[in-house]
Amino acid sequence: MKILIIDDERAIRNSLKEILEMEDYKVDTAENGSDGCEKAEKEKYDAIFCDIKMPGMDGVEVLSKLVDDGVETPIVMISGHADINTAVECIKKGAFDFIEKPLDLNRILITIKNATDKANLVEVTKVLKKKVYGQEMIGESEGIMHVRDMIGKVAPTDAGVLIMGPNGSGKELVARSLHQLSRRSMMPYIEVNCAAIPSELIESELFGHEKGSFTSAIKQHKGKFEQADGGTLFLDEIGDMSLAAQAKVLRVLQERKLSRVGSDKDIEVNVRVVAATNKNLQKEIEKGAFREDLYHRLSVIVIKVPSLDERKSDIPLLINHFLEKISSETAMPRKEFSPEAVSMLMEKTWPGNIRELRNVVERLLILGGNPISVQDIKDYVI
Repeated sequence: MKILIIDDERAIRNSLKEILEMEDYKVDTAENGSDGCEKAEKEKYDAIFCDIKMPGMDGVEVLSKLVDDGVETPIVMISGHADINTAVECIKKGAFDFIEKPLDLNRILITIKNATDKANLVEVTKVLKKKVYGQEMIGESEGIMHVRDMIGKVAPTDAGVLIMGPNGSGKELVARSLHQLSRRSMMPYIEVNCAAIPSELIESELFGHEKGSFTSAIKQHKGKFEQADGGTLFLDEIGDMSLAAQAKVLRVLQERKLSRVGSDKDIEVNVRVVAATNKNLQKEIEKGAFREDLYHRLSVIVIKVPSLDERKSDIPLLINHFLEKISSETAMPRKEFSPEAVSMLMEKTWPGNIRELRNVVERLLILGGNPISVQDIKDYVI
């Protein structure tokens, strides 16, 4: 296990380093905040101990920078000038724990154990979420690499994101990736398909309702915004949302408050909204079907997901991924595609995008030979 100590006092750095090395930890040190941040972002540490009172960049600034930059290592703040307000501020900013000087060996060792236990739990949770969400963005084409780069830059922030792209291109996967790589990843991720909910029900679905607010409202209902409090709300096909619902969404984004249908009481919510559409919202604005002010609120960052026809070089990788995934999920024996069959699929146009390709792979896995041949594609696809 590897520990980083950030402290401007050489005596503290060295003594803590010696103590931890005696316990078989590998230890790096930094004498100021900027050096500490540089090391923390380059190396993978199991825990970071950071002094609060340092010249130049103090410990609270170090903590804020590391959290903002997405460093997930548990950070333990240490100080000889501790007060309860400073401790509370550090915990609110994302510190794992707060320890006062003089440092107690047993307290340090217990803190390291708790910090690493938490880190392991977070890692296990990520693996489980990956299984639940199927989070894998397959491909090495320029278009998909650009999308990955955008996700990496945007996910740690709370900026509004509008994902644009044709149906079946993977917009939902982008939204889930934004959530999983964000600081909200341990909080709820709620999806709403705006096109699948009747216009008369969308407000109740999003904002909730009180008992008796309409005929079928037999009990109080929390809407999707409340359910996503602290986390991420993904509004898919937002171009199909009614203007009345758009106005209410805009209010929530501006004021971070909502009121349920049938109530005039405000409820505060802290939700990051990620929206997606296959429509040209600029044209919808011109037609009067979409609010321009909501568009600007949602589109702080725009991520354009390429169609499969724009990234055909990824088809071999996607075929292999779907073969593996479908075989493991259905217990069907895995088959291979002949090179000629893959080439034929790369020449095909894909109006249904990734979703269509997955269906084709599953169909060929069921009906095709082994290896899956050009004739199989002619018989079952083209």
